[in-house]
Amino acid sequence: MAGAGGAPTIFPTLLYDDAKAAIEVPTRALGFTEEAVYAGDDGSVLHAELSCGSGRVMLGSKGGGGVFAEAMAGAGPSGVYVVVDDVDAHHARAVEHGVEILMPPTDQDYGSRDYMARDAEGNVWSFGTYAPGAAA
Repeated sequence: MAGAGGAPTIFPTLLYDDAKAAIEVPTRALGFTEEAVYAGDDGSVLHAELSCGSGRVMLGSKGGGGVFAEAMAGAGPSGVYVVVDDVDAHHARAVEHGVEILMPPTDQDYGSRDYMARDAEGNVWSFGTYAPGAAA
């Protein structure tokens, strides 16, 4: 079960009350690139993809209808982990843009350096040097 050309095969998917605003924090403050945004007739975000390195996160607006939206209607916050090369510089950028920091850059017992942040709708974003599945 491999992605084409080594592409990731797992994509975190988040739904937001205000998906337009939710796109702004990762792209302005956390180093993500907006790859695609598809809007509904009412201006809601039907589907968006943001990339960081070789990974992507998909997001959209809550209440859009369909099985996924119904299943996620009562879901709580989610967590997303993103590998970054320079945790301290990444953290400084997030702080500069007013992102809520839950844990400052911290060296972990397993060798990673991580920090955690929360977005405006309660999702927890972790950034660190540990790369699951990478050769040691």
